[in-house]
Amino acid sequence: MSKRIRWAMLYSLVTLCTSNFVLGQVSPGVGVTQSLKNSQQIAMLHWYDANLTTTFTVGHGPEDMAFDGTSLWIANFFGNNVTKLQPSTGKVLATFPVGNRPWGVAYDGANVWVTNVLGDSVTKLRASDGKKLAIVPLPFGATAFSVAFDGANIWVVNSGFGQPHGSLSKIRASDGEVLETLELGNSPTGITFDGNNIWVGNSTERSVVKIHASDGQILQTVRTGGAPYAMAFDGANVWVTLSNRTVAKIRASNGRLIGKFPVGGEPRGLVFDGANIWVANGLSNNVTKLRASDGTVLGTFDAGDPQHSGLEGMAFDGANVWVSHGGPSQTVTKF
Repeated sequence: MSKRIRWAMLYSLVTLCTSNFVLGQVSPGVGVTQSLKNSQQIAMLHWYDANLTTTFTVGHGPEDMAFDGTSLWIANFFGNNVTKLQPSTGKVLATFPVGNRPWGVAYDGANVWVTNVLGDSVTKLRASDGKKLAIVPLPFGATAFSVAFDGANIWVVNSGFGQPHGSLSKIRASDGEVLETLELGNSPTGITFDGNNIWVGNSTERSVVKIHASDGQILQTVRTGGAPYAMAFDGANVWVTLSNRTVAKIRASNGRLIGKFPVGGEPRGLVFDGANIWVANGLSNNVTKLRASDGTVLGTFDAGDPQHSGLEGMAFDGANVWVSHGGPSQTVTKF
């Protein structure tokens, strides 16, 4: 083969490779470069078909839920039990009985705690096998609702239905001893922990209170305008769903109301995925995704709820967001 032919072939090969490289490049603003998923979700192949929105059957009347690092725990209000679900497959691993009308769920690193609305109590289950370790009684008429863990103690919001006021119970997680019960305003609702303080919503008073976890001292009251329901912490700010189709963002350090952002009808549960806030819209039967940094709405997604049972609780399993369908349904949806 002559030297001239060899050079011609080499030139053609280089030209072809260069053109293919250019054609194969991802243009700015296209594909994964513009993905709304966080880095962990991208690493777990969020574009794979098996990871698309899917609905699974659990117990009767699923409400709040919590992730224990391996499994998802869902309180079934009408079933008086909790479902332990495998997030990767949606397989029901087990169902465990708790108290009368369970609602809130929290994980303390070893055990799952479930509030019993009509049982005026909290049930403690060992996460590894679901064994019932304790039933912690609360004051008569407490109406135990939401629950949070502060690293040492379990905090239970008692909405006090039919009582002159609500309350907040602090329970030592290690042995279930009720350390104190603090009086709160009328109809307290959601709760979250910011690393130092407990935040609780008061729906009747349209405010949230900031409470020092170490001594139970009320540090601040923040007016929200709408009636607060659920809360979540993003590492710097507390997010609160409000009755007026908005979600509020409050700076945890000083209680400053940074802003309110529109979502769907009757926003209920919400969760932080490491980059975004997801809100379950009970009346709209969809989920709103907002960028946590500035509140920009990134998308609204149908939850596939033909019964219109009303979306309720939310959880994040490290890769996917989950929402319960509440009411008479028996399903949860994975996004």
